[in-house]
Amino acid sequence: MLLNGDCPESLKKEEQAAEPPRENGLDEAEPGDETTGQEVIVIQDTGFSVKILAPGIEPFSLQVSPQEMVQEIHQVLMDREDTCHRTCFSLHLDGNMLDHFSELRSVEGLQEGSVLRVVEEPYTVREARIHVRHVRDLLKSLDPSDAFNGVDCNSLSFLSVFTDGDLGDSGKRKKGLEMDPIDCTPPEYILPGSRERPLCPLQPQNRDWKPLQCLKVLTMSGWNPPPGNRKMHGDLMYLFVITAEDRQVSITASTRGFYLNQSTAYHFNPKPASPRFLSHSLVELLNQISPTFKKNFAVLQKKRVQRHPFERIATPFQVYSWTAPQAEHAMDCVRAEDAYTSRLGYEEHIPGQTRDWNEELQTTRELPRKNLPERLLRERAIFKVHSDFTAAATRGAMAVIDGNVMAINPSEETKMQMFIWNNIFFSLGFDVRDHYKDFGGDVAAYVAPTNDLNGVRTYNAVDVEGLYTLGTVVVDYRGYRVTAQSIIPGILERDQEQSVIYGSIDFGKTVVSHPRYLELLERTSRPLKILRHRVLNDRDEEVELCSSVECKGIIGNDGRHYILDLLRTFPPDLNFLPVPGEELPEECTRAGFPRAHRHKLCCLRQELVDAFVEHRYLLFMKLAALQLMQQKAGKLENPASLENGGPPSSESKPEDPPGAEAEREEEGSSASGLAKVKELAETIAADDSTDPRSREVIRNACKAVGSISSTAFDIRFNPDIFSPGVRFPESCQDEVRDQKQLLKDAAAFLLSCQIPGLVKDCTEHAVLPMDGATLAEVMRQRGINMRYLGKVLDLVLRSPARDQLDHVYKIGIGELITRSAKHIFKTYLQGVELSGLSAAISHFLNCFLSSYPNPVAHLPADELVSKKRNKRRKNRPPGAADNTAWAVMTPQELWKNICQEAKNYYDFSLECESVDQAVETYGLQKITLLREISLKTGIQILLKEYSFDSRHKPAFTEEDVLNIFPVVKHVNPKASDAFHFFQSGQAKVQQGFLKEGCELINEALNLFNNVYGAMHVEICACLRLLARLHYIMGDYTEALSNQQKAVLMSERVMGIEHPNTIQEYMHLALYCFASSQLSTALSLLYRARYLMLLVFGEDHPEMALLDNNIGLVLHGVMEYDLSLRFLENALAVSTKYHGPKALKVALSHHLVARVYESKAEFRSALQHEKEGYTIYKTQLGEDHEKTKESSEYLKCLTQQAVALQRTMNEIYRNGSSANIPPLKFTAPSMASVLEQLNVINGILFIPLSQKDLENLKAEVARRHQLQEASRNRDRAEEPMATEPEPAGDPEDVGSQPQAAKDPSSPSLQG
Repeated sequence: MLLNGDCPESLKKEEQAAEPPRENGLDEAEPGDETTGQEVIVIQDTGFSVKILAPGIEPFSLQVSPQEMVQEIHQVLMDREDTCHRTCFSLHLDGNMLDHFSELRSVEGLQEGSVLRVVEEPYTVREARIHVRHVRDLLKSLDPSDAFNGVDCNSLSFLSVFTDGDLGDSGKRKKGLEMDPIDCTPPEYILPGSRERPLCPLQPQNRDWKPLQCLKVLTMSGWNPPPGNRKMHGDLMYLFVITAEDRQVSITASTRGFYLNQSTAYHFNPKPASPRFLSHSLVELLNQISPTFKKNFAVLQKKRVQRHPFERIATPFQVYSWTAPQAEHAMDCVRAEDAYTSRLGYEEHIPGQTRDWNEELQTTRELPRKNLPERLLRERAIFKVHSDFTAAATRGAMAVIDGNVMAINPSEETKMQMFIWNNIFFSLGFDVRDHYKDFGGDVAAYVAPTNDLNGVRTYNAVDVEGLYTLGTVVVDYRGYRVTAQSIIPGILERDQEQSVIYGSIDFGKTVVSHPRYLELLERTSRPLKILRHRVLNDRDEEVELCSSVECKGIIGNDGRHYILDLLRTFPPDLNFLPVPGEELPEECTRAGFPRAHRHKLCCLRQELVDAFVEHRYLLFMKLAALQLMQQKAGKLENPASLENGGPPSSESKPEDPPGAEAEREEEGSSASGLAKVKELAETIAADDSTDPRSREVIRNACKAVGSISSTAFDIRFNPDIFSPGVRFPESCQDEVRDQKQLLKDAAAFLLSCQIPGLVKDCTEHAVLPMDGATLAEVMRQRGINMRYLGKVLDLVLRSPARDQLDHVYKIGIGELITRSAKHIFKTYLQGVELSGLSAAISHFLNCFLSSYPNPVAHLPADELVSKKRNKRRKNRPPGAADNTAWAVMTPQELWKNICQEAKNYYDFSLECESVDQAVETYGLQKITLLREISLKTGIQILLKEYSFDSRHKPAFTEEDVLNIFPVVKHVNPKASDAFHFFQSGQAKVQQGFLKEGCELINEALNLFNNVYGAMHVEICACLRLLARLHYIMGDYTEALSNQQKAVLMSERVMGIEHPNTIQEYMHLALYCFASSQLSTALSLLYRARYLMLLVFGEDHPEMALLDNNIGLVLHGVMEYDLSLRFLENALAVSTKYHGPKALKVALSHHLVARVYESKAEFRSALQHEKEGYTIYKTQLGEDHEKTKESSEYLKCLTQQAVALQRTMNEIYRNGSSANIPPLKFTAPSMASVLEQLNVINGILFIPLSQKDLENLKAEVARRHQLQEASRNRDRAEEPMATEPEPAGDPEDVGSQPQAAKDPSSPSLQG
């Protein structure tokens, strides 16, 4: 068991030792770093078991841990099959009732073997409601409708359909080895070269979904609430039930439990009916009166408990499905009640009914964070409140747009209305009162909330004590953007002018400052790289700020210092902000910048600012090093010559030569070059104090890279530069000039470094985007905003390796088209009345995707009859504009607008006038476009096969549009300690210390679970890495169980067809094969291939890996012809994306040759192996073992071919009497197939002796120090010298398609 923080601290120490001192960057001590030695708190106390006595069942024992709450035992009992029907009970120890919220370790006398008695408690109305709700949940537990409807954080998972239950029971499945005939033929649409892309298999029908009917109806009775005299008899509420046998009964919920009464639909008689049976649990009562209920409920609970817990647990944030099957709408008392009570009352289990979101969000931030347990508690609370707030804000935003919430300023026009619901403030993304007039009006008002959200995210991440931000969620729904914010106490009673004591409410005319705010913001200025600066207000007084002018500081009635309007936290992007009289660097003008954008709020991303500073830091080190070396060599006799001889100083346009020179070095810079820089950095640090000449060196280097300090490297940005309406004092002119230059350099850096870097990474397949979302993520990680998409595509087109970038180009074009269509769709939807929504959406989809030339929109019938009655309603909800302009859209017009939008927004010229031309020209798939547009806009469509290409009828009807969901953006609070453990674990693994790495990552998993609960993206990455480690260490069952969890989690949290899920399926298939579950492995691989075809299509580098996997498994089960189809496709794809000379291609040839050998077609086998041999020989030389292996194999093939030929000749000569030795054709052994599978998936096992291991560790430690220097280079690309593979062998480099995207997939060696 790890003691808190020990290991990662020591690791961090090593890392920091290698780092030269830096002023800038996020490496101020992490909170809690300083507490290393004195605080040793064990994270996990050891668990113990208690005995539970519940009425009516045998006592059973339960494993608990001391830091659990009593409440958690309640939850377990409500989930267990035999006690799930109880909700209203307490636990007693030795006759004393345990408090719900106390921790077990604080309960006196509770120890190993204690007996806890379950005692039924009397009901209250709240408890009765909770009970009915719980019974409803139990009845619905296998029904996926909540997941399809996107309710209560339910989401879909289909893994169990392909694995037939749990994977852990490999014991029962050993028969796979005896090669029972398993059906290996995939459906036609999965085979290579198939053109059809069906949609229905996306959501296969699960057998368990045809639910067993326990009851026909369970609803609240019309006789509620009980009259006064019945209340005094203990009646709480009445239920109405129709049993499966069609018996109608009325039930009373009383304080003592549930019983039948004599009421009917029309006659109220509360007296008990016979059988006079009072039961504390509704389930027991129903068991009594309905035999069908009794039988089916028991079966249902058995099935419920057998499902993997990860299929049932709620996700932290709602995931919506863009397709759903046709579902019958069933009566559901709880949902019906939810719809009308707006669910504010009982179910938010918080006293005082509605939650005070602001108080909760801020109080959790104020929790102590001195040691690990405190930090865990704090992060867990922050995360929980955030996910609850996001859910509440989403529901509120939808209610606002659907017109179900009263505005607080109802007399104003719709766009200007604001709303308060459930203690959350809602505003619409329109330019109210010309606030954004100078910035682009409504367009600026639409982007401001997302910029603001990015600001909130950043300040939350820096987490300065005493500085508070608002809970913020941005919801796009039905074409409207709604911002939901928690409410600062007292803000509504005051005028904004009085309450703002820092910043400006009119974009810089009146500006005020406040010492406490300056002090708080000063602490954020270093990590956020924001420069403290002075501006002039309207009275020409200087005011000091440490943020942009629109960032406002307000002290709430609770005395907390809030900052809001963080929309310009980051510096402006000059490429999209033409400023008269300002010249941009040549890199920008060459690319056609600056271009006027629709609004003036374009900011650089935080990732870009960080990358730029990192880049400048290396440059700074190189310049300083260069001068020091010149000094050491005695070249610099007098410091004056430094101005001319040394690196150019700021007079001679500094940013150009050092930049260019650094760029050239960047290309070639390797670990050793960087190591030199580090060494020099240390000498600089050592020399600094003594030698004035080296101080001079530092000063020059600082000047050249634009540092704000002349004694150390420190780059910060002034976010107000180029902000319309902001003026700077005379005394700051030099500083302002330098800042302008810095911004120009940053804009140039994005174009000259980041975008080419992205294209280079894509060419080398270091990143493998598979759909729009993964491409966007890869761009954003490098700090490239989506508005640069056109530029990225231009660069791809001009790239010499254009063919190897084909997949990126296709994804990019698809993203460009669907994003442009989304912009049009947004305004299109704003003009649609609620009753016309499905007609309007299906019409839009027809114009966008259907080949049918003139689709006609079906107007809702009532609108055609009477236009009069709408005129009276002046105050309509925002979604009720009474026009039908949307109905006249045509496909030609829509595609013309899409091309125009692509040109205006992304500066890219699309050459297509219709969807069919787009598909033809760019090789896109309509089904992929449908998925992308649905995910971006929240549309949910019916799961069926659409005939997009029919010219006789439109593809979509209004019945095909099932729903429209919100698209939600929110803050993602992080588990910092867990993440440190995770990174340390990865570092250990990459150094070859698998065991230690494994322990650290297990620890990280514990901490992640502690903060996030069971479901989260980061836990998914953790599980995948654990599975891989266990696999490498030979523990297949552990690998399987972890990877199964990773797949389920990826499906639930990221989506059933997210590229990440596809990868998880591939890993799981490998571990299944290794555990000899062959048919399961195949069906998982087929599922992955189907998803990939749907999400992208066949022509993707990742498809080569997938097809190699499928081909190898099929080879293993002796399906040779089928195997060849997949392997030959993989060979073709590899050749296209890696070039015919790549080692991956050689391997591919070898795999194909092996299958031909098994088929005894030696000529073809020889031909392929020769190709492979030639590649190995040219790439690696004759003496490399790969080359030798290949030549051995060639000899062996030749011998077999000769033997076969002899036999044939014999037959020809002697006819049937020939004496033929039987030929030996061996089926491949499972071990050899598995070995090849490991090779192509980049998993290496190195057999080493103990002595070798010691040497290896020493070697690794030495390399580790070198690598520290290039930590930011992608380590996965550097194969270790000890591999049996050739250096740079792509078998393990490219094997992790998302190596760059997600840190959890190192290629493992050691």
